[in-house]
Amino acid sequence: MIARDILEKIEKEHMKKAVTPFRVGDTIKVHTKVIEGGKERLQAFQGIVLARRGTGLNASFTVRKISYGEGVERVFPLHSPAVDRIEIISQGRVRRSKLYYLRDRVGKSATKVKGVGRANTVAAANAVVSTAAAAAAAAAAAAAPAAEAAAE
Repeated sequence: MIARDILEKIEKEHMKKAVTPFRVGDTIKVHTKVIEGGKERLQAFQGIVLARRGTGLNASFTVRKISYGEGVERVFPLHSPAVDRIEIISQGRVRRSKLYYLRDRVGKSATKVKGVGRANTVAAANAVVSTAAAAAAAAAAAAAPAAEAAAE
């Protein structure tokens, strides 16, 4: 085995099985896990996807929202365990791969891109990912007792 094959094998182990298919220009809600004082909760961050970059385990995306009149951007690693799930709120139709020009806009035009209007497609994509994630969680839960029994 060469080093590249070993790296690919390790990366595949850490990649998420089900990732919501979203594109630049879509309005999404990212649910992240936040740990405060020993308790874990989910916190949502909703905004427009400005950019996607990287492939494989290094993939990340940038989301921008306007909060109390200030633009807030956040970069999320796509396969991070801190990202619980991604919901597509609406799909946007854009002709650029990076929407950095939205940074210069003020008001409603800073938060809107041309919409596609495929609400059924959005609902179907969210449903497919949530069922796939549930199936993966069930498989992991079923494998855990078997692994414990084998260890004993």
